Amino acid sequence: MTSDLLLPVRTATELDAMREAGRVVARALQAVSAAAVPGVRLRELDDIAATCIREAGALPSFLGYAPAGAPPYDGVTCLSPNEVVVHGPPSSRRLWEGDLLTVDCGAIVDGWNGDAARTVHVGAPTSTDTRLRQATEDALAAGIAAARPGATLYDVAAAVDAVARAAGYAQLPDHGGHGIGRSMHEPPFVPNEPTREARRYRLRPGNTIAIEPMLHAGTSRYRTKRDGWSIVTADGKRAAHVEHTVAVTDDGPVVLTAADTAPGS
Repeated sequence: MTSDLLLPVRTATELDAMREAGRVVARALQAVSAAAVPGVRLRELDDIAATCIREAGALPSFLGYAPAGAPPYDGVTCLSPNEVVVHGPPSSRRLWEGDLLTVDCGAIVDGWNGDAARTVHVGAPTSTDTRLRQATEDALAAGIAAARPGATLYDVAAAVDAVARAAGYAQLPDHGGHGIGRSMHEPPFVPNEPTREARRYRLRPGNTIAIEPMLHAGTSRYRTKRDGWSIVTADGKRAAHVEHTVAVTDDGPVVLTAADTAPGS
């Protein structure tokens, strides 16, 4: 029998620092969401988030991030409109009435990271976009609820996947959540669809993971744009992406990137 693979256990002090980083992220997401109106440029929204992070005395997690094969990231947020699923860099593109925008942000406090994303409507939402966004948020809520001591990452993925499938949406293959702590992206990969490997990771109190469903209104096929970052749906259909940093505790999951970080929030 294959033994369980264990995630790092954070101390109460370390979780407090991650909670503070999460609050910075939450405030930045709130500010950017409020400013995401028709006519605003994506770069202007990134500047708003940068100001929130700086005034909180935190550091941005995304700025300069350069995984293998990608250019250093030039922004403190990922701003992904419509068919852009994730990783859209800030640009001079203006938002227009009816756009669907995902805002992803990370911040560092005392060396500890928080990472979260939300999808927002620009102007009046359509019923189609509202349904997609709501299903993505429901998938995240299901994944969070499953992140309890004794559960595995398979359980988290199965909870996310069940909501997506029931709503009739595809998911972004090969992408998902991640461990988080001193680095924004730490092992293990946290899938949104069940995998055999995910069964090996059993959750304990003090573990911290980022859970992030990415749902497509069309097929699961995708491509990466020439900017080296933007992942877009191959059929041009819209996508939604939401994320929270979550701590596993004896009392249940705690969302560290929400304004209210009570257990189960």
